[in-house]
Amino acid sequence: MQDMNIQIHDDFSNANLNEMKEVYGSVGWTKQTNEIIKQVFGASNVIALVTVNGRIIAFGRAISDGVFNAAIYDIVVHRDFQGQGIAKKIMEFLLDKLSNVSCVHLISTTGNEAFYRKLGLKRLNTGMARYLNPILSDEYLD
Repeated sequence: MQDMNIQIHDDFSNANLNEMKEVYGSVGWTKQTNEIIKQVFGASNVIALVTVNGRIIAFGRAISDGVFNAAIYDIVVHRDFQGQGIAKKIMEFLLDKLSNVSCVHLISTTGNEAFYRKLGLKRLNTGMARYLNPILSDEYLD
C-alpha cells in the first residue's frame, strides 16, 4: 500500500460510475447499474469514496437527518484491495461525519458483524426491517 496514492473524499459529483459498478461486481453485488448507483449515492448525504491513483476502489454512504438518525449503507471494498484496512477507514470517515448524530444504524452483511463491533457498533434489541426480496428476508429476518 505504500506505493499507492490512496485518498478518501466525499465528492460524488465527478465519480466514475463504471469504476463503482466494478467495485460492487468484484464482491458479487451485480444488481447495481450505473443508474442505480447514481440514484442511491445521489440520495445519500454522507459519502466516502476511496481512490487509488485516481481510481475508485471502495466506498460507503449514509443517509442522515443530521441530528437524530443516520443509516450507513454499502461499505464495499474491491476484492483486490480487501484486508488492507480500507473498510475501517471508510467507517471512521463516515462515523466522524456523523459524530453529532444521536443514533447511527447499520445492517451488516452476514459474517461481517464482528468487524462493525470492533468499531463500536452494537446489536439492536428492537431493530426491525422489511425486505421485498424473499432471499434477503430469509437471510436477515427472524
